[in-house]
Amino acid sequence: MKQKEQLNSCEINAEVTKKPQEISSDGSFKRQINQFAAPFGSKQGELPIEAGRYRLIWCPACPWAHRTVIVRKILGLEKAISLGTVSPLRPRITRVDWEFSLDSGNVDPVLDIRYLSDIYQKTDPAYTGRPTVPVMVDVQTQEVVNNDYFKLTHYFETVWAPLHKENAPDLYPVELREEIDALTEKIFHDVNNGVYKCGFAQSQEAYELAYHALFARLDELEERLSSKRFLFGDYITDADVRLYTTLARFDATYFSAFNANRNLIREFPNLWGYARDLYQTPGFGETTDFESIKRHYFQSITISPDKEEVKILPKGPDELIWNTSHGREKLSKKQEKFLIR
Repeated sequence: MKQKEQLNSCEINAEVTKKPQEISSDGSFKRQINQFAAPFGSKQGELPIEAGRYRLIWCPACPWAHRTVIVRKILGLEKAISLGTVSPLRPRITRVDWEFSLDSGNVDPVLDIRYLSDIYQKTDPAYTGRPTVPVMVDVQTQEVVNNDYFKLTHYFETVWAPLHKENAPDLYPVELREEIDALTEKIFHDVNNGVYKCGFAQSQEAYELAYHALFARLDELEERLSSKRFLFGDYITDADVRLYTTLARFDATYFSAFNANRNLIREFPNLWGYARDLYQTPGFGETTDFESIKRHYFQSITISPDKEEVKILPKGPDELIWNTSHGREKLSKKQEKFLIR
């Protein structure tokens, strides 16, 4: 994977008294690089594929973590990879962290930790980055083994294939991988990470550059989807999963909280129909938690963890609109979205 893709986490980090480490001198937002990127596989030095050995930690609010859970669900890896969930609300402490406050006793029942940073520090006492989700933890060694969110879904789709459910779809077909990679790189920089570049920019110039790149790419995707049901035609691929998690959060959070406010996704006819089409597909809507998403972005997300200001939780938008008819099936002769290629 290219160095520029080795980026991670859901949110920006900040020490209470220091400038955020991921803000450049020009005011633009630059994500930290993954530290734990050992590949999964069967070769020497790779992480072995074993059912029950790993625990995937996620937050329902985080788009990077959400896509790993969608793929895990679609491919039937729930029994092979256990799932731990952190709260969408950051803990009131003097560092940016994730907390297992949704579990009994505020402790993950498998890893026996309260804060995600506990497992990062246990793995590497010298670790100084943010504890990020998604992250794969080896339950046997009680250590972090991979937090490379950019490649995690690819591992699930390829080397984890022996543990897929029967007739699992091929989300990353060999014949399309080069094209999928090229498109998802653009989507990552301009859309997935583009909304964060808008929201976390600390200069007008950096914000406007990100804003224009974001909507130029959305305009391009709107046109692409005018003649295709999904990004690569009749079948859902890994690229659709990656775009979906940003689209699902856009109107509810990014439009207002991140100043990405030229258009709502509902104002793009093709993108809006496409997003609903995916939402209504098994694995997508059932893992989309709008309440957690809004709570995180409006009541928890912060560059200054020490602030105590009151944060209002927006009531809308109405979630029922995600189940309205989308009409996207007319673009495809295939009635099934997941077919073995």
